[in-house]
Amino acid sequence: MALAGLSAVFLFEMLDNSVLNVALPTIGRDLGSSTTGLQWVSGAYSVAFGGLMLLFGAVADRFGRRRVMLSGLVLLAVASLATAVVTTTGELVAVRVLMGVAAAMTTPGSMALAFRLFDDEGLRVRALTVISTAGLVGLAVGPTVGGFVLAVAPWQVLLLADVPIALLALVGIRLGVARDESAGLRRDPVDVVGALLGTAATAGALVTPTLLVDAGSASVPGWLVLVLTVVSATGFVIRERTARSPLVDLHLLARPLVSSGLAFKAASGLAVGGLSYLVTLQLQFAWGWPPVLAAVGTLPQVVVLLAGGRFVGPFVQRVGLGRAAWTSAAAVVSGLAVFGALSRHGYVWVLVALVLVAAGMRVVGVVAGASVLTGLPADRTSVGAALVDTSSELAGGAAVAVAGTVVAAVVTGSITTTTWSADRLAAFQDALTVAGVGLAVVAALLVVVGMLRARHTDGPEDPVDAPTSDVPQTTTDTPAPTDPTRPTTHAEETTRA
Repeated sequence: MALAGLSAVFLFEMLDNSVLNVALPTIGRDLGSSTTGLQWVSGAYSVAFGGLMLLFGAVADRFGRRRVMLSGLVLLAVASLATAVVTTTGELVAVRVLMGVAAAMTTPGSMALAFRLFDDEGLRVRALTVISTAGLVGLAVGPTVGGFVLAVAPWQVLLLADVPIALLALVGIRLGVARDESAGLRRDPVDVVGALLGTAATAGALVTPTLLVDAGSASVPGWLVLVLTVVSATGFVIRERTARSPLVDLHLLARPLVSSGLAFKAASGLAVGGLSYLVTLQLQFAWGWPPVLAAVGTLPQVVVLLAGGRFVGPFVQRVGLGRAAWTSAAAVVSGLAVFGALSRHGYVWVLVALVLVAAGMRVVGVVAGASVLTGLPADRTSVGAALVDTSSELAGGAAVAVAGTVVAAVVTGSITTTTWSADRLAAFQDALTVAGVGLAVVAALLVVVGMLRARHTDGPEDPVDAPTSDVPQTTTDTPAPTDPTRPTTHAEETTRA
């Protein structure tokens, strides 16, 4: 029951954005949205989710992961119900912000609570695999389900579906997960100043490009937000380096396992978020496909994701945990690159892109997250899980912001309400190409960074930054010979899995 509840949390986290993407044209026409307004229907969730996740991860480590998660699920159900009365784009964006806050409250504790369910390390890894699979399935089937639902029901139904998912998670966690014990919680105060600076820097980084394009490069508010973003980011780094109880211990981020895992997760998030948004624009705007046909067009991704589960374990066992992380991240990035460079030449290239991304994200979600959690102390599991999801969600939000900004800069007027001429359609297609290729280049650089950092795992960690005995390290891609008389470590079990 507990595992079902935790899986439901990851399901709604990944389903929310993917199921809405296929409905963006319908929402734009129904609410009369501008190009940037439509972008923020998708991006507002990521801004709130990614910006607040570290804060709620720190809060959960101190006040109880179960308690914070249950509160977030109640907020999710209420925010989803509010969709029924939405009549403007601004109202929908506000609802999406609330849903992002709810996701930030619920997601960081999921991995931590999964670790607490089992004493056996092998079962812990299997539990994480089950939970992440639920999320990946939601990400893959979202566009397909959304397309078919739009054929028979209004778009509001897509967000109202979060209500039963939230109730399932609420029941499963409340009845299946024990209350937090005070001995397992941190006692130092929450770094509120660091949280505010980090949230401001995150939100500003995602909002600034949109403001500068939407209001013009001479926009005073746009440049003001840019300055505030830089100041907030600088202040955040200074604060975390000097605070007695920092929100994020920057020394932990320097650990090879942690930094490489976060880089791979960010690369995957950037590619998945960018592809999901751009495929919707390609199929429904550039090619004029109705939502149902667009849903059918995304089915190959669902098939690969569901069928690929049985191959994840043997693949990781054959190539090793580290190599599995970078090759799977590279596959996701390659899918976005194929879409950006070749999608204008026909659906077959969209198909190739979807298959590559599905195959890669089926692996990277588990191995990158396991690397980060393995490299952190036991009392930082919620913050560690928050770091994993923050890197992915912020990268996905940045991808949507960049793609939307490029389209808004190249194509004049709203893409939802104006007539498509040949010149306008060509400009729109050029914008998709520039956005896809550009995002793929950035994601590829993140994969390279992850590979370089992963090389340092061949040696021992710095003793000053060494993790506690409860969280052993992974050393190499190939598990070292072990003494059969001693217990296996979490890292060894993870590598075998």
